[in-house]
Amino acid sequence: MCGIAGWIDYENDISETTSILNRMSQSLARRGPDASGFHKERHAALMHRRLIVIDPENGNQPMRIAYNDEDYTLVYNGELYNTEEVRRELKALGYKFKGHSDTEVLLVAFIHWREKCVEKINGIFAFAVWDTKSQMLFLARDRIGVKPLFFYHYNDSGLIFGSEIKTLLCNPRIEPKVDEEGLMELFFIGPGRTPGNGIIRGIKELKPGECAYFSKDGGLKIRRYWSLEAREFEDNFNVAVEKTRYLVTDAVERQLVSDVPLCCFLSGGLDSSIISKVAADYYKKSGKGELSTYSVDYVDNVKYFKKSLFQPNSDAEYIKTMVDAIRSDHNYVVLDNESLVDALTEATLARDLPGMADIDSSLLLFCREIKKKFTVALSGECSDEIFGGYPWYHNKEILFADTFPWARSLEARKKIWKRDFLKDVDDYVRQKYQDTVNRAEKLPRENKLNARMREMFMLNITWFMQTLLDRKDRMSMYSGLEVRVPFCDYRIVEYAYNMPWEIKACQGREKGILREAMKGILPNSIVHRKKSPYPKTHNPVYMGLVAKKVKKILQNKELPINKLISREGVLEIIERPESMKSPWYGQLMGPAQVLAYILQMNCWLNEYNITI
Repeated sequence: MCGIAGWIDYENDISETTSILNRMSQSLARRGPDASGFHKERHAALMHRRLIVIDPENGNQPMRIAYNDEDYTLVYNGELYNTEEVRRELKALGYKFKGHSDTEVLLVAFIHWREKCVEKINGIFAFAVWDTKSQMLFLARDRIGVKPLFFYHYNDSGLIFGSEIKTLLCNPRIEPKVDEEGLMELFFIGPGRTPGNGIIRGIKELKPGECAYFSKDGGLKIRRYWSLEAREFEDNFNVAVEKTRYLVTDAVERQLVSDVPLCCFLSGGLDSSIISKVAADYYKKSGKGELSTYSVDYVDNVKYFKKSLFQPNSDAEYIKTMVDAIRSDHNYVVLDNESLVDALTEATLARDLPGMADIDSSLLLFCREIKKKFTVALSGECSDEIFGGYPWYHNKEILFADTFPWARSLEARKKIWKRDFLKDVDDYVRQKYQDTVNRAEKLPRENKLNARMREMFMLNITWFMQTLLDRKDRMSMYSGLEVRVPFCDYRIVEYAYNMPWEIKACQGREKGILREAMKGILPNSIVHRKKSPYPKTHNPVYMGLVAKKVKKILQNKELPINKLISREGVLEIIERPESMKSPWYGQLMGPAQVLAYILQMNCWLNEYNITI
């Protein structure tokens, strides 16, 4: 994994803007701590920061290949999981390769297939190719949106792009201004974002499954090359079980390729246990020895843990069951609440936006510990979105509520922001919901339940899953750790989208098909364990710490955030947290996390010099 950036300007010579280009590159140093590189021409500059994972000698970037009197330069962030298949096909067409990196395969694939190369590759990626002869830039982002790619288009003649928002802000052409739309996103959608919205005015993000060309005469043209299509599901139950097992196992095994040390996240839940089991078996089969696994928890969490609909049990006993079953070298990372609060600032800087509060900061600290020994990790994100793991898939009252299931009410949000500051917030959120539901392709004569499940699938992978993928990418890459997410393999996503609910939720269980697929492979207690989310702190010390910091903010009337938030509404959450009746955003953001979100908002406004 790496960080990429670039600047195209057809009207000006940018080859001598060394200080700006250096700042843009340096902003990505945490994503790529091992090497850096530049490609500069009169109207184009490409930058790359490398985290070395595969082929240290032959994978340096920007990678440049001259072919048939043409000159192509690539900067690329990601991993391809079908590298060898694509390489073989290209070799059969007469191409030769210097090394075994996926970078070289990707560039040659673009040279041969041009924009259709994205339809040939399976992986997580964001990349740019500059064609010197035609003076044209090509951009692409992976189908599911695992890897980020932001851009800023100006005066029809210029385009700035990068892996992170902070990189774009290093260029003086972009001002850190937020308008009404950006505030709507922060206050009433956040920590989610509308796909393609970069919050700061003028900054956009290439959406999952999109590619683009930018040229002097043609301007910027964006094309969607992949989307979910409704198809008849032709497999019976037994075939569906076998195919699910194959697709998941194959995705994990493909993502175990690495020339540097690799480990797995292991929470004792179904998803991380599947990945760890497949990885451990693969390691034994290939003679690589024992697999290393990691879990995270918090000081005194067992003491303060309370069961809920969203979090029915703690992880410890299930982690031990899995460690004993796969004989992994397991590592426990235990975080204290003070560090969790202190890391909220770094988590904001990593994401370039207010995020999921301590859910972000804990992952950042967790990844930092893992990075001390490993460069690559595998994690179980995204299974819940595609296999129906969340409670809102199974509670009919929530399922058929005509709104986002993870944030059904805006009342708590309205209470803490100044009342008349933003208008028509309900309409704004409602339109975002409706636009997404309308994109869910369905089959004629589908029953009401399966039709709604397609809508829920689309809502979850478009919104909730993207928030988690943002979190995973920024927190891990800020620590120089590459985290792969096998359940995001587009083949699994396509198969699950068309799977009827009675098969997907067989035996009335969340992720029922996945449980059936793993019977006899995982311990029975893991197969039957009720869904439990990423662990968060339950210690009241955390609430006290964030409340104290928020009160200090409220006392300083000069801070920009005090022009936006309602003092009375915030104090009500501090003094009567039970007054917040529903989660802010999904199962993990309760009163303490809302206060932490305010801390992150304050940090972001100040650190990024945001102008409203």
